[in-house]
Amino acid sequence: MAERVQISDLIWLKPERQSEYDIPIAVKVLNSSGGKLEVRDDDGRKFITDATNVIKPLHATSITSVEDMITLGELQEFTILRNLHIRYNQQLIYTYTGSMLIAINPYEILPIYTMDQIHFYQDRNIGDMPPHIFAIGSDSYKELLDTSSNQCVVISGESGAGKTESTKLLLQYLAAASGKHSWIEQQIQETNPILEAFGNAKTVKNDNSSRFGKYINIYFNNQGIIEGGNIEQYLLEKSRIVRQSKGERNYHIFYSLVTGLSAEEKKKLELTRPQDYEYLNSGSMLTCDGRNDALEFSDIRSAFKVLNFLDEEVWGVFNLLAAILHLGNLKFKSYSSNNIESSEVADATNASRIASLLGVNKVHFCEALTRKTFIAHGEKIVSNVSASSATEAKHALVKAIYGSIFVYIVENINKTLHKDETLCGGSIGILDIFGFENFDNNSFEQLCINYANENLQQFFVKHIFKLEQEQYQKEGITWTNINYVDNQENLDTIGLKPMNILSLIDEESRFPKGTDLTLLDKLNTNHGSKKCYAAPKSTRDHTFVIRHFAGDVYYNVNGFLDKNRDMLTTDLKELLMDSTNKFLKTIFPIDLSPHSGSRKPVSLSHQFKTSLDSLMKTLYACHPFFVRCIKPNELKKPRILDRPLCVRQLRYAGLMETAKIRQAGYPIRHSYAEFINRYRLIVPGIPPVEKADCKEAAKKICVQVLKDQDFRLGHTKVFLKNHHDGILEELRHKVVINAVIKVQTNGRRFIYRRRFLRLRAAALTVQKHFRSRGYRNRYLIMRRGYLRLQAVLKCRELRKTFLNLRGFFTKLQTQIRGYLLRKMILDKRSIITAQLAQFKKDKEQSKLDTKSAEDEYEKKYTEFMRAVWIGKDVGVEAAQNTAFIDDRYVDDVFGFLKDTATPAGTVRGTGFGVSAVEKPTAVDVINIPLQREYEDEAFDEFNFKKFAATYFLGNVSHQYSRKPLKHPLLDLPSPVDKAASQALWITILRFMGDIAEPKYVDDKKDNTPIMTKLTDTVGRAFQKSKEFEEMLKENNDGKRMIQRTLKNNRS
Repeated sequence: MAERVQISDLIWLKPERQSEYDIPIAVKVLNSSGGKLEVRDDDGRKFITDATNVIKPLHATSITSVEDMITLGELQEFTILRNLHIRYNQQLIYTYTGSMLIAINPYEILPIYTMDQIHFYQDRNIGDMPPHIFAIGSDSYKELLDTSSNQCVVISGESGAGKTESTKLLLQYLAAASGKHSWIEQQIQETNPILEAFGNAKTVKNDNSSRFGKYINIYFNNQGIIEGGNIEQYLLEKSRIVRQSKGERNYHIFYSLVTGLSAEEKKKLELTRPQDYEYLNSGSMLTCDGRNDALEFSDIRSAFKVLNFLDEEVWGVFNLLAAILHLGNLKFKSYSSNNIESSEVADATNASRIASLLGVNKVHFCEALTRKTFIAHGEKIVSNVSASSATEAKHALVKAIYGSIFVYIVENINKTLHKDETLCGGSIGILDIFGFENFDNNSFEQLCINYANENLQQFFVKHIFKLEQEQYQKEGITWTNINYVDNQENLDTIGLKPMNILSLIDEESRFPKGTDLTLLDKLNTNHGSKKCYAAPKSTRDHTFVIRHFAGDVYYNVNGFLDKNRDMLTTDLKELLMDSTNKFLKTIFPIDLSPHSGSRKPVSLSHQFKTSLDSLMKTLYACHPFFVRCIKPNELKKPRILDRPLCVRQLRYAGLMETAKIRQAGYPIRHSYAEFINRYRLIVPGIPPVEKADCKEAAKKICVQVLKDQDFRLGHTKVFLKNHHDGILEELRHKVVINAVIKVQTNGRRFIYRRRFLRLRAAALTVQKHFRSRGYRNRYLIMRRGYLRLQAVLKCRELRKTFLNLRGFFTKLQTQIRGYLLRKMILDKRSIITAQLAQFKKDKEQSKLDTKSAEDEYEKKYTEFMRAVWIGKDVGVEAAQNTAFIDDRYVDDVFGFLKDTATPAGTVRGTGFGVSAVEKPTAVDVINIPLQREYEDEAFDEFNFKKFAATYFLGNVSHQYSRKPLKHPLLDLPSPVDKAASQALWITILRFMGDIAEPKYVDDKKDNTPIMTKLTDTVGRAFQKSKEFEEMLKENNDGKRMIQRTLKNNRS
């Protein structure tokens, strides 16, 4: 097989370990090299394994998951587990195996139990819907209405697998199935809180473990409406009341009682806290994750009211539960009387409290626990007992009281649900019972539980064999030679044949001198030769072995007889008969006086066997459905599947009996279409499914390939033996390998040809470009030459046009200037003439000497002519002074810019387009400036005013503004830059103190500008402040620096 392994194949590998529960695993081959395989399992774990560990490839039906594992072509332990594993990883917790449903506890809440889901599964066939607990409920309900025959659903599994939740979900579906909500449906739903409180407890494996078995019967009328119900209970675990293992709790009701009662009620019952009671604290676990004991107590009380319990009855139950808790704290002390070990009650106060709650005399109560009365030779003899015996008597009383309370509650629930009416319709029963148990120390309880599971397994096997027979009959195949092994011998040995184990235990329990060891001797004598029984190898070994269907179980006989008797002493019976507590006398059916010994006491094994026989008769009269609950791991965490743990549970659930029955017949099955699709390549000449007669083609393949002719052709399927599958797969592998080789050959040819064509095309491309290189260079040289020639020609044309235009505009400017000068002279001639005449007149009339008068005349003449040609000098000088101040302020602020100082005498304006002009000077002659070409001023030589006039947007000038900008000063490209520039301007205004500081979240309000704070701190007044003096005291080293700073400030 190893040489046929290919990459990506799915194969079965031998288990890494060889323990009892290790089975082959499915892996995908990732790589193969040197006899080693790199594989990946269904959990995604990669590892290296030897090729010799390969068993065989996966069957076609095992590659992906299936909803019904009956359709698996190969039904083995490892194929079943892999199918469950794949579905569990996909959060598909339900899977069918025929009519049996396998449910894996998800340990998380899944949204698949809503009313929409209930409606979805109503009126549907079980094969038409995905696997679900509601599908089982729907099919059982539909079968009930169609056939009017009783139905039953058997739910089994070990603690923590989800049996209780499955039972509640089935009850939820059946209550909603009729579509008419009635009071009886509500009452059935309300049984769950009470039964869980009194019968469930936290264990190491399960936080809500059912410690009893129950069979719930729901009765329907002919219209499919619920009309009643009843509950049968089996094997309540009474030992839990007096003792719990580490990490476990007592029954939920005790914790709910102590935490849920009101202060006044607790005072009446003299209850305190849970940790104060021995029976609640022996497991060192007072709380349970996900449970609110006080809140659940109110639900329990409400459920009692719904189920018609009287207030006096409910209070009577609470009263006895309180008495049980106080009994747990009752201690005994030993003493010696006449060399006889005796005991007495150590706590008189607690004894009085207990006697008051039980309605008995305190003295009689203490005597009943510390003394033992028996009759010998017609005389009544009273003897003292040791402290350990008194403690055991106390425990027996507690277990008897609690067991009677539980039975009373179940009976009252049945009275409410059944109402003593004659029910005319059918019923659906739900059995929630312990799964197969095999612990390190197995006792009488495990024997009873496993005997019940043996009966259920026999019931299951017969049902599966019946289904298998129906399958063969449906396909028209002979099945008479199919044999299978059942567990009838186990049933005979434990409880059916004469001198069976349970009858021997009963017999030995009635002997006064009977002990556990004498019981073991009788068991070995009567059953030592049987295959299903194994005697101990040593006389010191007090165990015997029973080979159950799920494995060998070692039972320790110590305590068998005491647990089977399960009876109170005569003294305690007399005490209870004399009680004034009416409720206590009601729940104890004690009709046996100490002097009437005519009637034999009923043992626990007899009670259990009787109820089990009645249950099996009921089940055999019903059409069964099976729900097998599986616990995926011991960690109680989601999406983790422990393979060995699940294998053990699958075996304990008897699931492999289905595989064994199939193995006895024809375990490998294919539909004709699947068979032809997979194996038509083996025999030449068989066309595809669409074009072939599938049955004839399948017959042709089987006849030519399978020489032993040990195969069967049904109406719709091919039935093969295990070895046939290996033959067909090997032949198919050879054909497929040859085909793969041919495909690879053609594939490689195609790849290499395509590679050759690409290389040839690339070579041609390189050659083409290499040849074109010289031609392209010559073309580029010629192109550059023509471009230069075009540029020169266009330059000459443009220059000629420019010179003509410049000459024209020069002449035009000359004419305009001449015209303007002539016009100005003509306009001012009369003024000039009159003024010059006045100057001459003044000169002639002057009293000064001739030279002085001449000088005065020249001065006036010069000033006048300047005023005439230039304008008013006074206005110009005032503007120049104002502009000078403004220029100096701007130059001081923007002095960090390179070459931005404003030239002296520049005249500033306030509008756009105003450029700097030099200060005019007075001259005698009007100088007409010569025409010169305009040259652009360099950007870095701009002054700030000119820069603002040139580049600022809108009406913004170079002058400082104390208002926020409505838009940026410059034309910025992105909105982010525009927003940043506006924010920067606001920051500048805040820094200069022109706008207020922003308000902060804190309560401190300080609107003082930062410049003011800076001035106040560095100024002279700060030196005289107290704050400055305190700072100098704390920091003498900084005194010189501060003084130096202030000195510089003053200077």
